[in-house]
Amino acid sequence: MSQIKTYLKTHTNPPVFLISGGLLILMVALASIFPQGFSSVASAIQSFIVTYFGWFYIISTTIFLVFVLFIAVSRFGNLRLGADDSKPEFDPWSWVSMMFTAGMGIGLVYYGVSEPLLHFKNPPEVTAQTPAAAESAMNYTFFHWGLHPWAIYIVLGLALGYFAYRRDLPLKPASAFYPFIGDRIYGPIGHLIDILAVFGTLFGLATSIGLGASQISAGLGQLFGFADGLTTQLLVILAVEIVAITSVMLGVDAGIRRLSVINMWLAIGLAIFVFLVGPTLYILSYLATDTGYYFQHLIHTSLNIFTDDKGESFQQTWTLFYWGWWISWSPFVGMFIARISYGYTVRQFILGTLLIPTGASMVWFVIFGRTALDYVMGGNAQALLDANSANAIFVLMDQLPVPWIIASIASALAIVVVTLFFATSSDSGSLVVDILTNGGDPNPIWQQRLFWAIMEGAVAAVLLVAGTLGGGDPLSALQTAAVTSGLPFCLVLVIMCFALYKAMNEESLPGRMSSSPRRRDA
Repeated sequence: MSQIKTYLKTHTNPPVFLISGGLLILMVALASIFPQGFSSVASAIQSFIVTYFGWFYIISTTIFLVFVLFIAVSRFGNLRLGADDSKPEFDPWSWVSMMFTAGMGIGLVYYGVSEPLLHFKNPPEVTAQTPAAAESAMNYTFFHWGLHPWAIYIVLGLALGYFAYRRDLPLKPASAFYPFIGDRIYGPIGHLIDILAVFGTLFGLATSIGLGASQISAGLGQLFGFADGLTTQLLVILAVEIVAITSVMLGVDAGIRRLSVINMWLAIGLAIFVFLVGPTLYILSYLATDTGYYFQHLIHTSLNIFTDDKGESFQQTWTLFYWGWWISWSPFVGMFIARISYGYTVRQFILGTLLIPTGASMVWFVIFGRTALDYVMGGNAQALLDANSANAIFVLMDQLPVPWIIASIASALAIVVVTLFFATSSDSGSLVVDILTNGGDPNPIWQQRLFWAIMEGAVAAVLLVAGTLGGGDPLSALQTAAVTSGLPFCLVLVIMCFALYKAMNEESLPGRMSSSPRRRDA
């Protein structure tokens, strides 16, 4: 017993580690034993939040975007995340690759074809399945995956990077509150903030693993005729988690960085293939048109709160879901990009994190989404309209004007890309959860990295089995719970903006850096 106590005090932040782990086990048990009841309760909570606090999500996310742009162009942009003479730990390409694969990964492949098609079939403001609907579909897809999500990640990532690397505080969300609560970040208030971050990260990753497994399973079924069922999905989770565990055990540089860079090149190769064999001139034309439309209507789209039934349904199903989802995932992505951004200036961090992934996402959605829309509007691809989100990308490959063997190779490449996005999200998430529960040490011991990597796969597998055998869908219920956790964390992010501005403003005054706190064990 004494050895356990010594271990917990030495390598973990016991309140965060034990409470997070205990509540996680309890919620998984409830979801497994009472899947339908758990799903109903979680859905009711989410419905209450989107009905009465949807406006808060919409206004807050826009405030985050305005805030990070203000910081980037202000005098604070010259500050460096680290000592004034520090150099970046990772080169720009590795840095961008890791942030992109961790932040958007699976989602881009999963929704790259399906989301524009779904908005095309059910737009909020225009007639369905018309050129105007296609334009609206691309605008809302850009909106959901563009500047706003990355602004959310930047708020947390910048705050953590600033307080960890310039103020020598632990790399954890609670540290950003030091200007307001001081050493109480090491007490119950700080523990509560970190526990919320753990839950958002873990349930978000479990759901992402479920989505990735379903898409890989669908692809294997289409290519090789494998049964797209529970057994295949569990085997997929096992195989991918082995890759993720290997990566996370090798560490950030040897494992996560290399896997992320490889995956970026494969994803670029897949996008270039579709671009070249698809309607290339059409894609180029709409890359400019859709980007221009997005920026021209950005303010209206950002602040528009629908009041009619159709618009409200769309906003609750898509926009509010995404905002809650990105906010609940912000501890994961924000902490990870903070961990890999030592040595960059604040301006480099903001503009690089905001513009590069947003631009890449827009290019991706135009290549895949506009190609699908072109085929559908041409009247020759009903299969695309009928496809679900998991297999839409594979249906698109079959529509391309290439021999079936090349289409099959492209589908296989898509499976590999999804698998590696799956693995990079998982290994990055393992590192982040470990940092959250060990008190903010950015270089946790390998035993805990292994523990959390295994836990992620185990949670996803247990929920998948419970959902199939129990007649309910606890994975979706926990996804709803993860989205719901975004509400309190949204308030945390709002306060974090004020704390970060206060700390940076103090630093810009002569002689104030001497009062910076020194890092202490949590």
